[in-house]
Parts: sequence; structure tokens; C-alpha cells
Amino acid sequence: MSEARHDPATFEIVKNSLYKIAEEMRVVLAKTAYSPILKSAGDFSCGVFDAKGDMVAQGPDLPIHLGSMPDAVRAVAAAFGADVHDGDVFIHNDPYFGGSHLPDVNVVRPAFYEGQLLGFACLRAHWPDIGSATPGSYGAVTEIYGEGLRLPPVRLYSKGELNKALEDVILANVRTPDERKGDLGSQLAATLRATERLQGLAKRYGPDRLIAYMAEVMEYSGRLMRAALKQLPDGEGYFEDFCDGDGIPDAPDGSDAPFWIRMRIKKTGDRILVDFAGSDPQVAGPMNAALSVSASGVYCGLKTAIDPNSLIPPNSGCWRAIEVTAPKGSVVNAEFPAPVVYSNHEISHRTADMCMGALSAFLPDQVMACSQGTSAVLTLGGVDPRTGNRYVSYETIKGGLGARPNKDGINVIASGISNTMNTPVEVLEMAFPVRVEHYTIEPDSGGAGRFRGGAGARRRWRMLEGADAVGALCMERMTSPPFGLRGGEAGIAATVTVTTPDGAVRSLPSKGAFKAPGGAVIDMVTPGSGGYGPPAERDPAALGRDLLDGYVTADAARAAYGAPDPNALLEQAKKDDSK
Repeated sequence: MSEARHDPATFEIVKNSLYKIAEEMRVVLAKTAYSPILKSAGDFSCGVFDAKGDMVAQGPDLPIHLGSMPDAVRAVAAAFGADVHDGDVFIHNDPYFGGSHLPDVNVVRPAFYEGQLLGFACLRAHWPDIGSATPGSYGAVTEIYGEGLRLPPVRLYSKGELNKALEDVILANVRTPDERKGDLGSQLAATLRATERLQGLAKRYGPDRLIAYMAEVMEYSGRLMRAALKQLPDGEGYFEDFCDGDGIPDAPDGSDAPFWIRMRIKKTGDRILVDFAGSDPQVAGPMNAALSVSASGVYCGLKTAIDPNSLIPPNSGCWRAIEVTAPKGSVVNAEFPAPVVYSNHEISHRTADMCMGALSAFLPDQVMACSQGTSAVLTLGGVDPRTGNRYVSYETIKGGLGARPNKDGINVIASGISNTMNTPVEVLEMAFPVRVEHYTIEPDSGGAGRFRGGAGARRRWRMLEGADAVGALCMERMTSPPFGLRGGEAGIAATVTVTTPDGAVRSLPSKGAFKAPGGAVIDMVTPGSGGYGPPAERDPAALGRDLLDGYVTADAARAAYGAPDPNALLEQAKKDDSK
């Protein structure tokens, strides 16, 4: 038995200290970052890792990142081995070396105490631009070479000395180098704070004891996960779903052809196997995912269903009871040099939601209907006529969270594998030459059910006069609406249009670049989410509140729920609300 298990009180103190280190990294980054997507929306993740690259503790960040970050740190450990020194800092973003997609840049800093390697701090942050032909680095290309600057694990600092030449290369390949330098400095500051805190723990408890406690934290999570699995019934479930496309028009009619992902989940005792056999081969466009990205979505979906009260600390130990397999060269286990920029969020969204569909076969009371199923990314870039400076705007627009077995979904929130916040409109309009003219909840967008799916949003941007921009869209669930479960109906599909100053309106395809001249208007409706259970079983009082709140219209109450007199339900809800 380890010393950590002999002393449970100290174990709790150290465990919570490690998680607070990851949380403090988040605070440092948010207070010092330059770009709105980091300082306001929080599109980054923080973690503390052991010397092998296993995650010991993570911040309250993005599941989309956290399941795959251990591969990023392991890539550094594998690339440099014993050639790691106090004062070193490593940087990389290569999806084929443990990264997710090129805009997610990993800064990895080792922590030493008296010459002994304790572990690593890693901060993965989404940079709004990493090069490529499209501002925001979100173009529909057919090889990863076209997606921007690709960095394998490289040493940015060596024993405290900056590799200025490497920094110059990085900044020469991005559209807004001052902002990127500021964000990189924030990552450096946050990881430095984390290593200082680890050194403080090593000074207090001794480096060997700290390392033992770090290992025990992961073992603790592993034991809890296995115990939770043992309490659930064994079973097997299958689910398949199609994606809207990959951004490359390749169907016979010139449209973007859909492709399929297939998943089988088998739970036996304290183990669970997720197999993607039968999924389509990797595609031409950037919807291909590395296996660690697909697995990240799986981890999120399973953790949500198995541990709904979030009692199991998420770390590498937590995932040891879960095995994820997929055919090499498939869209969920792509091989170099397949492009991947959309897949980081779109495929992990998809695999997380599909876990719910597959688990519903034998765990129907612990799953939820499909959420919005997309990060709904809109990028805009050009020259700001107010300043004459280049800008790149990157936003993820929120949709609905799926209905649960015992409650409605949530409206207009980052759902599933995401955990980002809204960038405040005031921040957006100060930073970029746009005006947000409309941002509301879209009625009737949540799928009908005993419990209603969360509603999506309607949002409108207007480019300022003289602010010609190149935009890019990455949106799923435009032709594959978010599914309901156990008799619940699907949420609405997404739509996006551009209206040019001459009044011409055109619908945008789900992925790829487009032009938005000054004065152009972009209208987006994000996906709702699926309902849970038959709509006929919805509580009339709950439907009345939906009518009162504007989440459901009278026509939808009649058509989807079979309500003979929606006005009577509305009047009763008004009376109840006034009490």
C-alpha cells in the first residue's frame, strides 16, 4: 500500500491542491490574455500532468480538450525523453503528435524540484488565427498542409532562454502577431504559476511523496470509475448517425456529400468498450479526427452518463476503464496528411452525443437527448476601417442542451463537449468592425417531448461600412437535426444566410469560406436539441410555461404536443406566474 493511502487526510489536501493549481492557471490566463475568445469566451484548458504525460488534474475547462491533452504532453515526453531541463518550455499543435487541430496551441512546461522532474503543466489555448489562406484558419482544404502553421513538439525556451528565431517564425505566420504574442505570453505566465505551485507542494511534502500522491490521485479516480460501472447493468448498444459533409462539394449533384459514423458500446462488469467499426473512411475535407479527438468526445459522453453527479475526479486514471477502438484511416481515426481543423469540435460533439444514443439501449434513465451537436463556428477577418489594423474574429455560437429523463434541456448554452462562454456583445463590437443586431432564443427550436429540448438562438451580425471581410463557417446539424430519445422529437436544424448590400440573399453551406462585404448581414439560427419521451406525456402546466416564456408557439403546441387549446394553457400559466 502506498504512503498516499496510509494518510488519507494529506491525500485529500494534495489532491485538492493539484486541482486548484489547474484552476489557478485558468485565472492567470483569463486575466492576461489578449484575444476575446480566450479572455471572454474561455476557449482554453489547463492541466497538471505526471512525468509520463498522464493527466493528474484538470481545470473546470473544456471536455473537448481535456480528453486528448494527455496525448499532447506524452508527445513532448516521447520526443525529448531525458533531455528536459528546468526552465524549458515546449510548444506544439500537431494533431498527429497529440494535438487536436492547428489553432489549439499547447504550451507545456516541466516542473522541477532540486533537479528532480515532478511532472508538467500544459495549457491548450485556441488561437484565433494560425495562418492558412483563410482568416481564422478555417478554410475547407484537402491536406493538413493548407490549414496553417504546424508545429511538432519543439523547445521554445531552453533552460530559461527564449528561442527567438522560433518565436519569429511563429509570429511571421499569423495575421495578428501582436495579439498572438500576447496570448502566448499569457500561456507562459499561467504554466509558470502552475510549476511554482508544484514546487511549493514538493517543498512541503518532498518530491517523492508528491509524485506518489499524484499517482494515487489517478488510481483513486480509476477505482471510483470501476465501482460506478459495476453498479450499472451490463449491456450493449449501437448507434449510427450521419454528418452533413466535410466542406468539399463531392456529391454527384455538386453538393457536399454526407458521411456516416457508427458506434457500438459494450459494458461488462467494470469495463466499457467503444468501437467505431463500420464508420466511413476518412474524407477529403477537414472533418477527419485523430483517434484522441474522437475518444475525447467518448470520454465526455460516458462520464456524463455514468457519473451524473460528477463525483469522480476526471483525469487519466478515470479513463483506464474505457477502451476506444476505430479502424485506421477512418473519419474517426484519420491518418496523415488528412485535414482535421473542423473535426476537433464537430466529431467530438458527434461522438459524445452518439454515446447517449448507444447507451439508451440499456441505460435509458442516465442519458440525454442530442444537444446542439456543433460548435457553430463563425470567423471573420480583414482590415478594421476604424484603425487600419488587421483583425480576426472567432466565435462559437450557442444552441440547445438535450432534454434529460427528468427535466427539460437548457436554452442557448455551450453543450456537450464544449464549455465556452458568450463573448459579450460590447467586447465583440469594440474589438471588431461588426454590430450584433439580434440575439434571441428561437421559438419552437427545442425538440418536443415529455421533457422539451433546449432551444437554439437566432443571431444577426452586420459588417460596418468599409469593413470588407472574409468569413468562414463550420456548422453541423444543418441537414442532420439533433435527435430525440425514447419517443422525443428532434430539435430544429441550423440555417445561415448572408445578405449583401444589394439585397441579394444566399444560404451558406455548412462549411467553408465566404465573402462578407461592408454592410453585409449574416443571419444564423443555431440548432435546438432533442426532446426526451413522447410529447403527448408533457405536463400541461409545463407546456403552458413554455407558451408564456415564448419557447413554444401556439401552433407548435397544437401540432407537436396535441394541445387542443393552447390559449387556455397560456392563461393558466399567467395566473400561476402571478401568485
